[in-house]
Amino acid sequence: ELEKLGLRDDVDLHVYEVPVEYQTVQRLIPALWKKHSPQLVVHVGVSGMATTVTLEKCGHNVGYKGLDNCSFCPGSQCCVEGGPECIDSVIDMDTVCKRVSALGLDVTVTISKDAGRYLCDFTYYTSLYQSRGRSAFVHVPPLGKPYTAEQLGRALQAIIEEMLDVLEHSEDKINCQHEH
Repeated sequence: ELEKLGLRDDVDLHVYEVPVEYQTVQRLIPALWKKHSPQLVVHVGVSGMATTVTLEKCGHNVGYKGLDNCSFCPGSQCCVEGGPECIDSVIDMDTVCKRVSALGLDVTVTISKDAGRYLCDFTYYTSLYQSRGRSAFVHVPPLGKPYTAEQLGRALQAIIEEMLDVLEHSEDKINCQHEH
C-alpha cells in the first residue's frame, strides 16, 4: 500500500519483504544497508496482539527462544554476540507519535519499548546495530483488525515522513553544535 502512495518527491522508497527466518535476517539486513546506504530504514511487522500502530523505541539483543519459519533458533539466543543488550533508535518516537496523532488520521499511534523477542525485534536490533541507530520499527495489527490496508498505508506514509523530518532536524542541531 505504501508503495502505491509513495513518499515525498526527494525520497527514494525501496520495499522488501523480509522472511521470518533468523539466518536470512542476519544476511539480508546488512546486505540491504550496504547496497542502499540509506538515511533511514523503517521495518514494518504484523503483530496479532497489536490493536494500534505501534512505534518501537528500541531493539533487544538477547532472549530469542522461538523457532522461526525454518524451525531454527540461534543457539546463542541473541542477535549479535557481544553486542549491547538494547539499542535505541536515534528517531525520537515520542515526537513522531505526537505529530502523527495531531494529523487527525483515523488510526491510533502508540509507543512501545519491547518489540517481542521474535523476528520483529531480532530484525530491528540487527538493523539498529548495522546502522548505529538509524532504523525504526513499526508494528501494525493484522488487516481488518481494525484498520484497512489504505488506513495503514496512509499512517505509514505519515509516520515515515515525520521520522525523516525529525531525523533531518536532529542532524541539523548536531551539525550546528559541531561548528561552534
